[in-house]
Amino acid sequence: MGNNKQERIKKYRHVNLVYLITAVLASNISFTLSFVQPSTFVTTNPTLSFSRYSNVNNKKLLSSNDADSGEVEMADVGFLILAGGTGSRMKANMPKQFLTLRGIPVLNHSIKLFLDILPEFLKEKGCGGPCKVVLVMDPKYQPEYQPIIDQYEGRLAFANPGVERQGSVENGLKKLVELGGEDCQFVAVHDSARPLVTIKEVCDVVRDAKEYGASVLGVPCKATIKESEDGVLVQRTIPRSRLWEVHTPQVVKIETLLKGFKKVEDENLEVTDDVSIVEALGEPVKLTRGEYTNLKITTPEDMDVADAILTEREAGSN
Repeated sequence: MGNNKQERIKKYRHVNLVYLITAVLASNISFTLSFVQPSTFVTTNPTLSFSRYSNVNNKKLLSSNDADSGEVEMADVGFLILAGGTGSRMKANMPKQFLTLRGIPVLNHSIKLFLDILPEFLKEKGCGGPCKVVLVMDPKYQPEYQPIIDQYEGRLAFANPGVERQGSVENGLKKLVELGGEDCQFVAVHDSARPLVTIKEVCDVVRDAKEYGASVLGVPCKATIKESEDGVLVQRTIPRSRLWEVHTPQVVKIETLLKGFKKVEDENLEVTDDVSIVEALGEPVKLTRGEYTNLKITTPEDMDVADAILTEREAGSN
């Protein structure tokens, strides 16, 4: 297995380096050219590793531009962390959200962000943190995370995933409404496979949702996109200036999302992401400019890019 891993790293090292330089330059992060060591594809006890991570100074985990985030009240915002995926493209023996990134599972980076780093950051600005956080997770993994649930004393809870993403979001939203009641007016849905989202991105997308009713993080598409009906011949080239690559969190007013779920069910509509439900209602969705470094862990080489970005952030905070 070791030889296969080294071959994989050698094969993708150049590709990853180009991607990392592009992402870093696009995000205005200072960058020192260096190759990173391969990430380790093993899991650790989520509670023990999380405990070690809790001792890290939260300021060391901030992106270089997080300090520029303006004030935004989040006491009326609940967060859903979607962690029910299988991660089949990772070629690992477990879902990608449980693979280890810098000593803890990928998923734990999001838990730490929404329950520790973000509330501490907002408190310093005189604002409240998220009202509740719901972790949408397969029941077979929930016992391992129960100690972390207990650690947050009512601020974090489980919900079971649905068959598709839409079902998972709906289950999580029901739990959020049950726990938060009228205190939660907005929901921010985040993929656990995006461990690199920044405080500034979260603040910006929540602020836009409060103004427009719904918002989604995204970045202008860099690639040229071709459309094809049969997967063989090109039908047309779609103008790149009109295309955005969508990230998470996606933030929606809860009342609007509940109406959207009803419409989708009544009309048997097919939606691909959370704000598509809002689009189906004919309501506006604000595009919030995010960062190219908010990548989704999808393939093995993504772990190495993520590790390099986190290393650079830590170096920049010193």
